[in-house]
Amino acid sequence: MTADFLDAALPHPMRFPDGTLNRGLVHLNRVIDHPNIEIGDFTYASSFDPPQDWAARLAPYTYAGAPERLVIGRFCQIADRARIVTASANHPMAGISTYPFAIFDHARVGDYIDQISGLPDTVIGHDVWIGDGAIILPGARIGSGVIIGAGAVVGGVVPDYAVVAGNPARVMRMRFDDATIARLMALQWWHWPVARIARATAALARADVAALEELAA
Repeated sequence: MTADFLDAALPHPMRFPDGTLNRGLVHLNRVIDHPNIEIGDFTYASSFDPPQDWAARLAPYTYAGAPERLVIGRFCQIADRARIVTASANHPMAGISTYPFAIFDHARVGDYIDQISGLPDTVIGHDVWIGDGAIILPGARIGSGVIIGAGAVVGGVVPDYAVVAGNPARVMRMRFDDATIARLMALQWWHWPVARIARATAALARADVAALEELAA
């Protein structure tokens, strides 16, 4: 089995069965060049209304030079209308008013400096599926192998291989038992060479952890 179908360099990696290029699906790190956003290979987003600026569509409050970062791992799958709200979206809340006076007069930023310094990064692990219309809140830490339901509003820490849904999102179930999750996290298949991943797709589809371990040996 070849790895020809896995090409991280392609901005548009998918074709329909008739050969037509799907321009609504993109490898994000090939179409986003942003100093505050780090995205691993093979992570894609899809949209029925593909934007010119994927960074603005996906993370509209993340601006260049912001005090926080957005980090997304490899092989994530991000559905249409999903949004990642990073920490700079928050208004300072410690004072009497939450009105952001300083955005209209930058000389007033000093009044809020203690509230806008050290903002938390938002971190999404590897092989995470983010469903249609889901919202990731500032500072969320989402583990690898997570499934996020459509329309979920996700904050805080989400453990590896959890399925979360709702507003606020909660863990509905774990995809595997603790021992299996530990084995999968030890394997970290998403960091394997592409040729080995190509050989592993059947085992990944069947949840055959033993076969993955044989390939890793």
